[in-house]
Amino acid sequence: MLPRKLKLLKSPQLIKVLSLTAVVFLFDACSSMGMGSKSAPLKAGFNVKKVVLRNGLTVLVAPNPKLPIVSYYTLFDVGGRDEGVGTTGATHFLEHMMFKGAKKYGPGQFDTLLEKSGGMTNAYTTNDMTVYYQNIPVEFLDTMIDMEADRMQNLLLEPVSFESERQVIFEERKMRYENSPDGLIFLALMKKVFAGTPYGQSVIGEEADLKALTRDQMMEFFKNYYVPNNAIIAISGDVDPDTVIKKIEEKYGVIPRSEKLKELKDKTSGEEVFKSKAEFGQEYKFYATNPIPKFVMAFQGEKLGTRKSYVMDLLAMILGNGGSSYLTQKYVKSDEPMLTEINLSNFNLIHSGVFYFAGELMEGKKIEDVKKQIEGDLKEMCDQSINQRSLQKSKNQILAQGYNQLKTNAGVASTIVRNEKWHGDFNYGLKEMEIYNSISENEVQIACREVLEESKSIFISTWDKYPKTAEKK
Repeated sequence: MLPRKLKLLKSPQLIKVLSLTAVVFLFDACSSMGMGSKSAPLKAGFNVKKVVLRNGLTVLVAPNPKLPIVSYYTLFDVGGRDEGVGTTGATHFLEHMMFKGAKKYGPGQFDTLLEKSGGMTNAYTTNDMTVYYQNIPVEFLDTMIDMEADRMQNLLLEPVSFESERQVIFEERKMRYENSPDGLIFLALMKKVFAGTPYGQSVIGEEADLKALTRDQMMEFFKNYYVPNNAIIAISGDVDPDTVIKKIEEKYGVIPRSEKLKELKDKTSGEEVFKSKAEFGQEYKFYATNPIPKFVMAFQGEKLGTRKSYVMDLLAMILGNGGSSYLTQKYVKSDEPMLTEINLSNFNLIHSGVFYFAGELMEGKKIEDVKKQIEGDLKEMCDQSINQRSLQKSKNQILAQGYNQLKTNAGVASTIVRNEKWHGDFNYGLKEMEIYNSISENEVQIACREVLEESKSIFISTWDKYPKTAEKK
């Protein structure tokens, strides 16, 4: 059995943000968006049965009889944004403790029983949600339902494992931040761009908070947020929906809903709560262990679901996706390269977002020169990179990524549970693709100029020695 801290390395984490973070799709066919062709009406959807139990638990079941396996996803609508002053890292800490035993399935049994069946389990925590997932043989599903229902209502938070897991999280923090230049610079990015908001803090947690968090605080956090009306379950695989739903009602239906959840959620929602105090136009330097400097240049982004967020997804694909992208060709593969790598991300959160590109300098290059060059190039980047061909190519890439996502039970379960959470509609991918398909070259040009030419950025770089002007983290 792998230690939990190593398993977490395989799960989606905010430290490594892809160009299309938070973009998933639902499609049955991918023939309607051929290069240069006029798109036919998209036909898409899932054979999914959805029910909401009386206690508020949302259940999605997608039958797929091809193989005798099942993917089981449980999403809790709680993340780093729900933590207050002094409790940063509580959501992620609780994620670890969910594997350490409950009333019926005690310490060590969850992982042991599941892995003996031939299945696997993992979890991840983000700013906006916590997700637990399993891939299992179908004959283990009844036990899986029982195990998940047990830990949703009867988590032990056993004192000895609580303290030992605290040390595991400290080691994870060191690995992801202090000993990782990429992690450190991403954390700095979040703190600067989302200053004064719940997004401007570490999901893993600040050191002082991790040291001070108590079992009683964690239990209160568990009781507040790990409730059925704050959860969505998605199951995809060789199952009969009616049978599965009946079993879930039997095991989960007795768990009471929370009547104070809305009051808690109201404290971490609303425009004022997420109105950043960020100072765009500023530059920051941080000490890090990497011998070659890295940097990020960040611009104000869009929250999840706005039309402009989809436009900026396409812009990110055009400028920074793959070896043939504009940024790579200009700064990495040119005759006189300045960078060893560069990538671009449009990172959408539920209440805000950031648009940024990050890179690593070629040996011998100076960060001041690279910054000056990029700032000068921003004024011509939109005109040189965006055309009908590059736009259509990006739309095709998005469709291909979405289609590939749905080739596995895990991809289907992950897709429908997140779309249900983000949009209130597990089948939202069709709407998303219609939006992408309707975006014009002119829209992308306008967004590009608004973001890259007319806006100020926050520029963050790392150094392998501690200069007087650097911030030490």
